[in-house]
Order: sequence, then structure tokens, then C-alpha cells
Amino acid sequence: MHFNHDGRASVRLAVDLVNAPPGGPADLARRCAAAGLVLPAAVDDAAVAGVRDVLEGGWLAVVDAAGEGRAAAVNALLRRWTAAPRMTDHDGSGWHLHHHGAVDVVGQVAALVAVGTALHLVARGPDRLGRCAAAGCERVWADLSRAGRQEYCSARCGNRAAVARSRDRARARAGR
Repeated sequence: MHFNHDGRASVRLAVDLVNAPPGGPADLARRCAAAGLVLPAAVDDAAVAGVRDVLEGGWLAVVDAAGEGRAAAVNALLRRWTAAPRMTDHDGSGWHLHHHGAVDVVGQVAALVAVGTALHLVARGPDRLGRCAAAGCERVWADLSRAGRQEYCSARCGNRAAVARSRDRARARAGR
């Protein structure tokens, strides 16, 4: 995967994999390929479990943290999973940077997500990642909008919350 300057593709992949965990090796491989990630090895069950552990154990700590805690959580991921950047043209597609030293699927995905999340938060702002504000929804979102006002994981959750607020206001007016 070639990094864009703001980590957008990497954060989208992380959000996708957290909100809908891969169903197996073929699913993880397909979704990584769709995101433009060239994996260093075949995906097996251990890789699927490892990627889920990275996302659920480390990356969600970033999502759930705020302020300095968010920066500390990102930095912990960067320390654990990344290596000094280096230029490579391993696949003949042109020179690009690798931020990982890993030759396994888990290490590569973890490094990509760590660096991409750091780039996303630095480029767009530290509050551009979170959990859905809709009651009962725990899904994650990454705000890629210009306005930077995302609160919901989807339009469906946003609409459902707006309808609930409207009904609450109507009940309050009726009860006066």
C-alpha cells in the first residue's frame, strides 16, 4: 500500500477490520488487497487472529483514548510495530517508503495501521477518530470529512439518533 500523506487508506482499513472482523484468511487477504496492501506472505488463521489482537488490543486503545492519552496510545503502537522508514521498489510499482521491518502479515498490517493512524490524527486533528454516538452502537468511525464534525459511524445511526431526539422533543412538548 502506498501511503497518502494523511493516512486515510490505512485508517479506513483499520475501521473496516474492527467494525466487521475478518471471517477467515481469504477474507482478510481480500480486504487487504482491496485496500492496496501487498502482503508479504499467505494469510493463515494465525495471521487473522494476530491482526484482530493488534486492532482490538492496541488500536482500539487509540480510538477510546482522548487528549494526551491518545497520543501515548499511538506512540505505543508505533514503538511496537514500526521500524525506521526505508525506500523500496520491491514490486516494480515505483519507489515508496516502508515503515515496517516485518516480513509477516501481522507485523505489516500493524505497522501500516500505526503509521496511518498517526498520519491521520496529525493531518486532520486528534479528535478525528472515535466511536459512534448513537445509543447502543459501539462501531468505530474515522472522520475524513472537511468539516470534522462526525459523530456517527453511518448515516443510518445519525438519522436514527436525530429521529429519537425529535421524538423526545415532541414528548416533552406534549407533556407540558
